Amino acid sequence: MLLIFAAVMICVSAMVFTALDRVGHYANQLDENRSREAVSGALQTFGEQLAATLHDYAAWDDAAENTYVREDISWLDRNFGEMSADNQLFDVALILDHSGQPVSAYSDGERMQPELTGFVTPDVWTLFDKVRRMQADELPEASSFVSTSKGVAAVAIGLIRAKSGELSVAAEETRYVLFFRHLSATTVERLARAYVLPGLSLIPPSGQISHVVPILSPTNAVIGGLSWVPRSPGDTSLAQVRPLVWCAVAMIAIYMLLLFVSGNQALARLSAEEATALRLAMTDRLSGLANRSGLFAGLRDLVIKAQSEGKDVALLYLDLDGFKEVNDAYGHATGDVLIRSVSAGLRVLAGEERVLSRLGGDEFAIAFVGFDVHKTAAELAERVLDFLGEPLTMGERVAVIGCSIGLSVSRRGLVPSEELIRRADMAMYRSKEEGRGRWTLYDPSMDEEREERNLLELDLRAAIDAEEITVVYQPIADSRNFRLYGVEALARWNRKDHGPVSPDVFIPIAESTGLIDLLGLCVLRTACTTLKAWPDLALSVNVSPGQFRDPAFVSRVGKVLEETGIEPSRLTLELTETYFIQNPQRARKTLDLLRETGVKIALDDFGSGFSSVGYLRQFGFDRIKLDRSLVESVGESSRAVEMLRATVALARSLDMPVTAEGVESEAQALALRLAGCDLLQGFLLGRPVGAEVIDRLRRSGPLLQLPNTA
Repeated sequence: MLLIFAAVMICVSAMVFTALDRVGHYANQLDENRSREAVSGALQTFGEQLAATLHDYAAWDDAAENTYVREDISWLDRNFGEMSADNQLFDVALILDHSGQPVSAYSDGERMQPELTGFVTPDVWTLFDKVRRMQADELPEASSFVSTSKGVAAVAIGLIRAKSGELSVAAEETRYVLFFRHLSATTVERLARAYVLPGLSLIPPSGQISHVVPILSPTNAVIGGLSWVPRSPGDTSLAQVRPLVWCAVAMIAIYMLLLFVSGNQALARLSAEEATALRLAMTDRLSGLANRSGLFAGLRDLVIKAQSEGKDVALLYLDLDGFKEVNDAYGHATGDVLIRSVSAGLRVLAGEERVLSRLGGDEFAIAFVGFDVHKTAAELAERVLDFLGEPLTMGERVAVIGCSIGLSVSRRGLVPSEELIRRADMAMYRSKEEGRGRWTLYDPSMDEEREERNLLELDLRAAIDAEEITVVYQPIADSRNFRLYGVEALARWNRKDHGPVSPDVFIPIAESTGLIDLLGLCVLRTACTTLKAWPDLALSVNVSPGQFRDPAFVSRVGKVLEETGIEPSRLTLELTETYFIQNPQRARKTLDLLRETGVKIALDDFGSGFSSVGYLRQFGFDRIKLDRSLVESVGESSRAVEMLRATVALARSLDMPVTAEGVESEAQALALRLAGCDLLQGFLLGRPVGAEVIDRLRRSGPLLQLPNTA
């Protein structure tokens, strides 16, 4: 180990010094790049200043007047040529005619000879031709760097014209001004001070120096360069910190030596703590069973064992039925006691060699390997169902729960653990759908059904977005004269490329996927819009618990009523008792907000569940709607009629009108009318139909002819 530590120290030291060298080199490179950018910026600014000066002189109304109208050469000499004396903006000023012949030529304030080959070089002629060929909509100016008889200079060429750009002479009579600004020693020194560039100097094109920015002519030929002296800040900094780094390396070596001495003592302790932490990380604290991570680890071991021994792996996925009700009724403390009791019982049923885990909440899993796992798993599932089917005593409380079990099998361990859990979970949900308190073996057809359900969800979402959900209306009749009183709006979906889909199929999907809010609003908005054409009718719309649970539901209903202009009192929202039982306080608050909007609230399917007088009085519904099971029993026995009359009398005593649905025979209609139901609904009075049929029914007589017994 000491040799390893020594080798590590050597490698670390080498890496540190290499890193320092790289940092120094990088710092030098950054400084060089900054200096290069500064030199390039200085050159660019040098040229741009000359171009700006030229523009002020070329686009000058007085210059155009004295050049083209008065043709005053002396004025041009005074205002252009003589201005080149002791001028930091330009030191050579030339005025050429359209053919390139000099009209005025000055250098440093002194007149020059007509022979200007030292200044009007081929590069200058290139820029001059460029300006002469410019179109009327282009700025007739150009600038670049050139080499003259005085050295390297920036040159700018422009057409003399009025400030507005107008030109009153022919092209052959135009004049052009050329300004030169040479990179003299004084100019370079001034640039060095302005841009903090030590040792800045102008070098010839052939200079072999790395720290240089080339100066290019209009033809991209190198005519010179600006060079500077690098400051190398990285080398300076490296020299200062290298002794400190050596001291740090020595201190690290001493520390590593001490660490080696104490490391052996801590290693055993860390190993023990790691094993404990790993065990705790895979254990559920409440039940003492393996948690989800522990189940995955155990399943992986079982799969490996099954593959090596040629056995099968079985997984039972359990979900307690009624656990939430125990939590809600007795509190979470009692729920925790229940979880511990169930865990203790499952530990006895599963045995020692099987993986038993709590996945969270009220979900458990049991996994094992064997040769005849189907039979063994089925027997174990039955024992678990029997155990959880018995009342469980928790101190002074007794809870009656059950469970739904999903079973999946991996032949020879060929199914991965994640897939095995997914299949068992799917089978467990099938057990719940089929009535709970049972076990179900995974079948591949479940995947096909799940895929079909997913496709159905996607198509339903698309249909809602595309407003393809239609609304039909079932007549509601007044029991006294059987005339049309109102309608109930019902959603219908004709799935594209598949045909009609039953509401019993797509409504549950909408509720489980969160689409019920969009679907319900779509139906409500369509029905209210249609109701505008029926001023004499009332409208009933079903509301699911999912919609009622939405905090924005009340405001959305109000917005629909406002948009459609429907009187709120004509709208009745029908709700089942499920949500009122689960969340009575929140339900009461939502009902109060709905009543403030003016709509009416009806309790739907009354008599089919846990409806009580207490709930009727507590929530004060505007109407109750009898469940069709009460209506169907009418005519079967006198006791059914008595129960019906008692139910209606109860509603009447609470001042709640009663609607009966599912009326399919005249005998039922007569009995319901005699019992006191004021509104009737069912196939006898009319099936759900389109709006055009409702239009005809409004103009017709009674929907049913029965003797008047009122």
